[in-house]
Amino acid sequence: MADKPSVLFVCVHNAGRSQMAAAWLTHLAGDRVEVRSAGSNPGSAVNPAAVEAMAEVGIDISAETPKILTIDAVKESDVCITMGCGDTCPVFPGKRYLDWKLEDPAGQGVEAVRPIRDEIKSLVEGLIAEIAPAPAA
Repeated sequence: MADKPSVLFVCVHNAGRSQMAAAWLTHLAGDRVEVRSAGSNPGSAVNPAAVEAMAEVGIDISAETPKILTIDAVKESDVCITMGCGDTCPVFPGKRYLDWKLEDPAGQGVEAVRPIRDEIKSLVEGLIAEIAPAPAA
């Protein structure tokens, strides 16, 4: 891994889980990690329930937009994480691939999205501890 590890979160529509994961990683790791998210069939907008759930914890993702998954995004990332949505990343040697089994927030209200948001936070915290732990004080 480079001095600054990079992570790509992938979900089909890049509108819910991958957006929340990218926001958590950016929020919790700051500039210690380069963060990307994308989808194989990006939606037209980020899931409003995901936006609301993240706003409840002080993270604004309302300006984010779903992005198309590209081979370059995978090549430029050290860790590629799919979100249990059946999406696959092109495989390149030397990359780490993970699949986080998460419920799909599409079409659900904020009440159903909150536990998904919290599970993603926990997974992201574990990832940070592995790839970009906080420097010793």
